[in-house]
Amino acid sequence: MERAKKQHRLDEFQSDGELTTPVARERPPALPGVWRVDHGMVEHPLLVPDQIRALPFQVDLARIGIAEDLLVVLPTGLGKTVIAALIAAEVLRRAPGKLLFLAPTRPLVRQHAEFFGRWFVRLRIARFTGTVAHPVREGAWDSAEAIFATPELIANDLALGRIDLKEVMLLVFDEAHHAVGKYAYVPIAERYRADRPREGRVLGLTASPGGRDERIQEVVGALGVARIEARHREEEGVREYVQPVAIEHRWVRLPPELQRIQGLLREANFDSARKLQKIGFLRKKPITSLSVKDLIQLRAEIFARPGPMVRKFGPLFHQLVLLHLHHALERLETQGLDPFLQYVGRVAAKEKPGRGDQAFLKIPQLVEARRIALGLRTETRSASHPKIDALVLLLTEEYAKPRGRPPRILVFAQFRDTIQGIQEVLEGQGWTVGRFVGQATRDANDPGMNQKEQARILEAFRSGVCAILVASSVAEEGLDVPDVDLVVFFESIPSEIRAIQRRGRTGRSSLGRVVLLLTEETRDVGYQKAETRREKAMGRIVRRLSAEARRRSTKRAEGSSEGELATESVARPRQRTPSSAGGAGGAPAAGSD
Repeated sequence: MERAKKQHRLDEFQSDGELTTPVARERPPALPGVWRVDHGMVEHPLLVPDQIRALPFQVDLARIGIAEDLLVVLPTGLGKTVIAALIAAEVLRRAPGKLLFLAPTRPLVRQHAEFFGRWFVRLRIARFTGTVAHPVREGAWDSAEAIFATPELIANDLALGRIDLKEVMLLVFDEAHHAVGKYAYVPIAERYRADRPREGRVLGLTASPGGRDERIQEVVGALGVARIEARHREEEGVREYVQPVAIEHRWVRLPPELQRIQGLLREANFDSARKLQKIGFLRKKPITSLSVKDLIQLRAEIFARPGPMVRKFGPLFHQLVLLHLHHALERLETQGLDPFLQYVGRVAAKEKPGRGDQAFLKIPQLVEARRIALGLRTETRSASHPKIDALVLLLTEEYAKPRGRPPRILVFAQFRDTIQGIQEVLEGQGWTVGRFVGQATRDANDPGMNQKEQARILEAFRSGVCAILVASSVAEEGLDVPDVDLVVFFESIPSEIRAIQRRGRTGRSSLGRVVLLLTEETRDVGYQKAETRREKAMGRIVRRLSAEARRRSTKRAEGSSEGELATESVARPRQRTPSSAGGAGGAPAAGSD
């Protein structure tokens, strides 16, 4: 509570540490070509010398972003924040106004604010984070030149009339793929289109806008950008500046005992889905291909079907049972015995279980599966899942490689139960292991991590004090962790956006390596195929949209030039020749040189 109420003064966040009264920034003259690049380092009147190393493709993208609203699609680790800084420096140099830089998480907001504080000369920074209920405002909107914030706070302040966007000359949406549905980026962008100053600009930054045309178009439409510029790692002008990333799949197989439990859960899953099919639902896809997203959408379909509410109770009951079975089976197949038992145990421990919860726990196949699983945990001390043994072997190999420092290894796991189990096993091997999760606390045995704790563990990982970091999805987006030697996916994920974000943690300044741990004949197989297919589709769609945007921009430029020439020929009278002017002594026409 004390942390939530703390309101810092703006002077605590000055880049030079001095207390200053906000004054209008001087507008120094522009350098030739906007920025000067000397030995790879950028020079600009508002940037600290020898702080930013800009690559040619970053400078090219920044030039476009100054001229028009832009969505940049660039692989993680290729300097999207540098592009934003180059654009911001010139935008703030040209006219008075503000930079508003939005990022989806508090660690990202802190990271971007720290970068800009180092890169810019005397930049007045404010940082708004926390939740809507408990905001933390480090600085003041009115006196700041650059505001770094989580979007929920900004959307709330806009709705309450506490701030306006009329002075915002550059609005940056980091991880712009979030700009869909009801996410806070959407209303902020809509409000900016109404209030923006004439020369205001929008910049979206993402490594992965999505694998479906509709999704990408939704992002572009929500941000209101007309120009998309994409670069990939193998592209001319980019590949010479990036490190290769090797991707490896390591397959394991469920032991017979787990296969027996798997069979029972699959049988129950099929029976429950067939009940829904008989009343007209789940007929578009095979039962074995159903995903969590499909089951969540099913609930909306049930409510949308015409008829009295009393007729919807049955389908909703079966939908909840099927969702429970899906979660239980996924945890067994991709995570192991312990996460499966922990999930079922949490349903059983509910203070007020619903009819669907009670029906799930009484399913004969689940009762038998749980009995077998509990017996296995009592009788044997073997790993919860064969992936655990594969992970230990993988890390042992990594530690054995010759290098001048301990390896830096990042292990991603989907579920918090799995993260706990992995940490215990790896620490049992004598390795120093850090845990990196979100702020939500589920129970006393699984506490969340506040922003300070997250920053502390990240610093230990960067410095090498903690060689292995086991993380949830909160570490997928944008965190600056250099020189990660190995990224491990404990399971496959069907989301191409999240897979790209995870892989982007390695291969930044040195050779990168990614290993996926996959289980044969489980959901890992389908998820991996889906992710690969969607990622390829995303590449095709983004390249097409980028090419279309370039053609439109070229046509506008050509049309503008032709219009200017036409206007000039009408407004400026033709210069008379000596003969038409009445001889050599005639006066030149008005407006001529």
